[in-house]
Amino acid sequence: MAKLDLNRISMPRQDGKERRNNFNEVALGYSDEQAISEAQRCIQCPKQPCIAGCPVGIDIPGFIKAVIEKDMPEAARILKNKNSLPAICGRVCPQESQCEVVCTLSKKGAPIAIGRLERYVADWERRNKPNIPDADPPEPDGKRVAVVGSGPAGLTAAAELAKLGYRVTIFEGLHMPGGVLMYGIPEFRLPKEIVRAEVDYVISLGVELQLDSLVGKLFTIDELLAVGYDAVFLGTGAGLPMFLNIPGENLNGIYSANEFLTRINLMKAYLFPEYDTPVKIGKKVAVIGGGNVAMDSARCAIRLGADQVYIVYRRSEQEMPARREEVENAREEGIQFKFLTNPKRLIGNEKNWVTGMECLEMELGEPDASGRRRPIAKPGTEFIIELDEAIIALGTTPNPLIASTTSDLETTKYGTVVADKITGKTVKDKVWAGGDVMTGSDTVISAMGAAKRAAADIDDYLKHH
Repeated sequence: MAKLDLNRISMPRQDGKERRNNFNEVALGYSDEQAISEAQRCIQCPKQPCIAGCPVGIDIPGFIKAVIEKDMPEAARILKNKNSLPAICGRVCPQESQCEVVCTLSKKGAPIAIGRLERYVADWERRNKPNIPDADPPEPDGKRVAVVGSGPAGLTAAAELAKLGYRVTIFEGLHMPGGVLMYGIPEFRLPKEIVRAEVDYVISLGVELQLDSLVGKLFTIDELLAVGYDAVFLGTGAGLPMFLNIPGENLNGIYSANEFLTRINLMKAYLFPEYDTPVKIGKKVAVIGGGNVAMDSARCAIRLGADQVYIVYRRSEQEMPARREEVENAREEGIQFKFLTNPKRLIGNEKNWVTGMECLEMELGEPDASGRRRPIAKPGTEFIIELDEAIIALGTTPNPLIASTTSDLETTKYGTVVADKITGKTVKDKVWAGGDVMTGSDTVISAMGAAKRAAADIDDYLKHH
C-alpha cells in the first residue's frame, strides 16, 4: 500500500490587506508542481467513496490519476464527461462537505484537495483549449426542449440534453447569461470570464440562447408547450429576497443582498469608474445573516470603501452555514463578526436614513428542525450598533412570476415548485424543475445534480412519447 502523505497542499492566495482594495480573484490556483504533488497523495483506493460523494458523479480518482500522469487532455475529458461547468465547481462547490468529507484520507484529517485539482484541470483546459472530442451526440430526432433560466441548473440541463441530441433553447430573463453565477457571486470568488467561458462551452454543444426573454411575461410555459417544445425544464432559481420583518426595515440605506450584489456584479459597480452604477456604500455597514451570501456582501462592501463591516448572526460561529474558507477570508480582510446577536429594530434619523440597529443578545437552546441549536433571546440585553447601511442576507425564495402564470403547477407555501426529488418531474405534464426553484437557496452543485437527473428523466420521457 502507498505510504500515506497527509500534507495537503494549500492554495496560494492574494494577501488579505492587499485584496481589500481590489476585486481580483482571491484564491490564485495551484502551480503545475503543486497540483501534481497534491494529486500524488491520492491512494486510488478501491472503494472510491469520493465518486458517491459528488452530486454529479465525477470519476474523481480517474481525473486525478490523469493529472499524476500529466495527461491533461484526458483529465479534462473525464471531468467534462460528468460536469459541464468544472471551472465554476472547482471554485464555489463546498467540496469539504461532499467529495472530500468521504475521502478515505479524511479519516486522518487530510482529504485530497479535490476541488482545487478540479479548478486546476479546468483552468488548464481553458488556457490550452485542447481539442477534446465530445462523445458523438446521437442524431437529432427533431425533439425540442425549452430550458428556462441560464444559471447552474439551466446550463447543466441544456448541456446534458444537447449531448443527448435534443434541440435545446435556453430562455434567460436578464441581458447576460449565468444567473446567480453572474449576478450573485462576486468577481473575487468567481471571475466573470470563467462564467462566460463555461456558458460558451454549453453554446458550443449546439444550444440556442435567448437573452432578455423573461418567461412568464414574454410568453408563458403553456405557450412554449403550445408552439412545439416537447418538454420544459425550469431552472429559474430563487431571486426573491427574504426580510427580517422588523420595525424600520424600509428606511433608506437598507439593501437586500440580492439588490446589493446584483448592482455590483451584473451591473458592474465593481468596475467604477468604467461603469458608474449607483451603489451606496456606508462607512459603517452591518450585514445580517451567516451564509456565503452574507460573506460575499460584507467582502464587497469592504472593497468598495466601507470603514467598518460587521456580520451580525443570531447563532454562534459553529452554526454558520457559510463555507469555512469564506469566513476565514472575510476575517483576514478585517470584517468583524457579531455572533449570538439578533436585530430587533432599525433606527433612522429625521430624513429616514438608517443610523443604527437595536439588537438583543441570544443564547442557544435545544436543536430545532434544521438540526441547529435554536437561538433564544436574553431579555434585557438590548444594545445599539451604529451604522449607516444595512444589508439583509437571510436567503431567498423563488420569484412567483412563473408559478402565477402557469396553470396546474403546484407550489409550496415558500413559493418553491413541487417536483419529484429524484427526477425533478413537476405535477404538470411535460414540465421538470431543478435547483433553487425547487429547494429554495442551496448550492450551485446541488442545482447541477438536480438538473442532471431531470435531463435523464426528460430523455427517458421523450424516447417513449
